[in-house]
Amino acid sequence: MSFPTEIPESAPGVYRFRAEAEQAGPVVFTAPSDVVGGGFGLFEDAAVPGRWGAIPHYHQGFSESFWVISGRLAVMSGEKWQVLEHGDFAHVPVNGVHGFHAVGDEMARFLILFVPGAPREEYFRGLVELFARGASTEEIDAFALTCDQVNLRDWRHDPIPT
Repeated sequence: MSFPTEIPESAPGVYRFRAEAEQAGPVVFTAPSDVVGGGFGLFEDAAVPGRWGAIPHYHQGFSESFWVISGRLAVMSGEKWQVLEHGDFAHVPVNGVHGFHAVGDEMARFLILFVPGAPREEYFRGLVELFARGASTEEIDAFALTCDQVNLRDWRHDPIPT
């Protein structure tokens, strides 16, 4: 196999420094879709034990993957939960029902990868505003629908691990 002798034209790479990234609540927009050409979106998130990180839901336009930085994160796919720790990974396909919940004694920090890149910034910014003003669950779920997230508050699943 031979390689081309001429280097094709290309845009320069992109560097993002965490200190300069936008943040909405605990979510840091590490590599939003519009910054990396639309192929993916990469965010850093955090979840406090004892509270839902995300209730059961699904997305029709993108898959979602999780990689744990620290703490313990229970991730549900379908009805089954798995507890992930530092370095563990989970992938949920398009239309896959999933949710997550920190377990243990410390906050869970993790990366979320959206493929293809979805404009999730609007969703996380909107949640911060809705929670700040005490919006109803109906209002939150209606807003989620506008961001390709179908919340399933009555979804049956195995008990959340501790």
